[in-house]
Amino acid sequence: MSMQAETSKFYEPIVPADQIQYREYKLLLKPDLFPDEKAFHKFWKLSHHAAKSIGIKVEKIAEAIKPHTREVVFYDTPHFKLYNHGFILRKRTFFHHGVLDPRHELVIKFRHPDKKVALAVDPRPLLPCEYTLKFKEEILLPKDGTLGMRLVYSHNCELDTPNIILTQRFETTADAFPALKQIDANPKAALSVVNNITIQEYQVDLGMLDFGHKLEAKATLSVWRVSSTNKPVVAEYAYQLKFDSPEAVRRKQRELSEFYYTALQSRASDWVQRGTTKTALIYGYGNASLKHEE
Repeated sequence: MSMQAETSKFYEPIVPADQIQYREYKLLLKPDLFPDEKAFHKFWKLSHHAAKSIGIKVEKIAEAIKPHTREVVFYDTPHFKLYNHGFILRKRTFFHHGVLDPRHELVIKFRHPDKKVALAVDPRPLLPCEYTLKFKEEILLPKDGTLGMRLVYSHNCELDTPNIILTQRFETTADAFPALKQIDANPKAALSVVNNITIQEYQVDLGMLDFGHKLEAKATLSVWRVSSTNKPVVAEYAYQLKFDSPEAVRRKQRELSEFYYTALQSRASDWVQRGTTKTALIYGYGNASLKHEE
């Protein structure tokens, strides 16, 4: 749902129609197991077998194993006030022929385990720019390291190349994104790159998973490395369902998508990296106190 953000429209409330239309499964993996493209093929073969064993059809993308490289940067106050209140401010820039594109994607999101709390936070900007609003149900690994899954709800707003400087005072950023005004941050505190870490993301589209009745999901695998040192941070295998409404997803389709997630944890146990989210790992690099646990 793309639209022009206008002042007159900004205060229109988010209505029940803005319900979950995405269900994204995320499986953290050990990044050191992906030193080259051969490892991507190896994991795809493993995940392919896991899918077929439970009746999921798999189709290889015509240009599969073709990498996309992006730069990922997070912004926050010195005491991580955004993250500690459930907010994430992320900029992602694409590379073209080894050079960063001047255009970029800015995302502000609010994540919470309670669906109603997540939906109540309006991440839309008060800026003259194009944006896309997404409400997602994210499936993550259990915190206790057991086999299974847990749910987190994510209210996202994606902006294409917004005309905003991110390294500025919190009060200025909150004027652009009014949802941030609920945070008890020092208005004069300047936002900066989280832990001074810039991530190079190496992502590959592996194939399509068919859960039946025209419900498909693209399977992707990404590896995050610290740009300055090339040190691996984390890898992630993910697939996302998109639908008009949660009711449109049949029970068997939902069960297949969940069985596949747990089957992968079992079959790829040596590959799985226990943790919470990629973002949490980046924030965990620093010495600042983190009150928020994803």
